[in-house]
Amino acid sequence: MTQSLPYSNAICYSGFRDGQAPGAAIPSYEEIKEDLLILQPHWSSLRLYDCDQHAELVLEVIRKEKFSFNVMLGAYIVAEVNNYECPWGGMYANVVLDANKIYNQQRIEKLIQLATEYSDIVTSVSAGNEAIVSWSDHLVNTESLISFVLQLKSALKQPVTFCENYVPWLNVLKEVGEELDFISIHTYPVWEYKSMEEALSYTIGNYNAVANAFPNKQIVITEAGWATNSNGRGIEPHNVSEDLQEVYISQLQEWAKAEGVLVYLFEAFDENWKGSSDPMEPEKHWGLYRTDRTPKLVMREKVEV
Repeated sequence: MTQSLPYSNAICYSGFRDGQAPGAAIPSYEEIKEDLLILQPHWSSLRLYDCDQHAELVLEVIRKEKFSFNVMLGAYIVAEVNNYECPWGGMYANVVLDANKIYNQQRIEKLIQLATEYSDIVTSVSAGNEAIVSWSDHLVNTESLISFVLQLKSALKQPVTFCENYVPWLNVLKEVGEELDFISIHTYPVWEYKSMEEALSYTIGNYNAVANAFPNKQIVITEAGWATNSNGRGIEPHNVSEDLQEVYISQLQEWAKAEGVLVYLFEAFDENWKGSSDPMEPEKHWGLYRTDRTPKLVMREKVEV
C-alpha cells in the first residue's frame, strides 16, 4: 500500500469568528495570521473545507508569512439531488438543483486553480465533504462525485480524496473509493452516544472497518473530536466537557502516533455561526480553542498533538 500522505500533527481549520460566516463576513488577513501563529507550534497540516475566499486568503497568509503548514484543500459541493432522509431539510426546487450542478462544477475548477497556484502548500485535495451520507442536506450521487474525482486527478499532481462519515465507505462508496488516491473518514463517538470508556475503541473500530473494506488504500481520519458543550440536541450534555475532550484527544493522538495514522482533529476554534441560535448548540463547541482564541483544557495542559 502506498502512503499518499505522511503522518503529521494535523487539524481542521475554519477561522470564522463571532459575526462572521461563510457567504457573509470573512476573517481578515491579520485575523488569519493571528490564528496561524496560535496553531503553528502544535500542527504542521491544516484541512480547509472549501476553495472560497476565506481559504484563498489562508493560502495567501501561509505563503506571504512563510508559515510551514501544508494544506488539504477541499471543494464544498452542494446538493444535486433531494434527500428525503435529511431531518433538517434536504429538499430543493429543481431550478435550485440545476443551478447547484453548475456551481459544483465551478467549485471543482476553482479547486484546480488554487491547488495549481499554491502547489507548494496544497499537498492534497478533496472532492467534497459529507455529501453522500444518508442525513446530508447537500446530497450528490456517486456518478457526479466520480466525475469530480476524475477531473481533479487529470488536472492535478496532488493526491485526491473525498471526506465522508465512515458508514458510506462500507456500502455505497466502494466504486468512488477505487478511484481515490486515499480514503478520508469521519468518526464521532460522542454523536453516537458513546461514553469516554468506549470512545477510542469505537474510533479504532470505525477505522479498521474501512481499512478492511479498502485493503490497498491509505485511510486518513479527516475529522475526529469531542464537543465541550451541548444543549442536548444529538449529544447528551453530561457526556461533553473540556475534561472529556482532553482525555479523548490525548488518547486518540497517542494511538495515531503509535500506528502512524494521519488524523485531522476537529477542530481548531469554536465557531458560533454554526447550528441554531442557542449558544449551547453542540455544533458551536468543537474547538480546541474558544471563539476568543483562548485555549481550552486540552491546550492548556499542553497535550502533545
